[in-house]
Amino acid sequence: MATVYFYEKPGCINNTRQKKLLAEAGHQVVALNLLTEPWQAERLRAFFGELAVRDWFNVSAPAIKQGEIDPGKLTEQQALTLMLENPLLIRRPLMQVGNSLMAGFDQQAVDSWIGLKAAESDQDLESCPRPLAQASCGHE
Repeated sequence: MATVYFYEKPGCINNTRQKKLLAEAGHQVVALNLLTEPWQAERLRAFFGELAVRDWFNVSAPAIKQGEIDPGKLTEQQALTLMLENPLLIRRPLMQVGNSLMAGFDQQAVDSWIGLKAAESDQDLESCPRPLAQASCGHE
């Protein structure tokens, strides 16, 4: 199985569930803090591959939920600049296996990438299940 470098927001409920699914599928998960990682634009950009700019964003981030930022109207450079300033905007998790990178946790895509069959879940593991007002999920 794979060693997955898993950039998360510590305390995020869905990141915890995602790591559990990976481990149950036999993968070794190395959890890293997405918020304190010293990102550079080029390195961060590589995780998004062919995704549209709007799909680079954590839709549960307060600035997006409150309409302060419209990811659909940003250029790549604008998006990266905002994410480097505020890592809460970055879609989670960012994952690396060898030289292969992925953003977000689409279960079918992860299954095709490294395998999840033994640990499939029908839960939504990308949308934050907590309301915006609850700071314990890290919306601050």
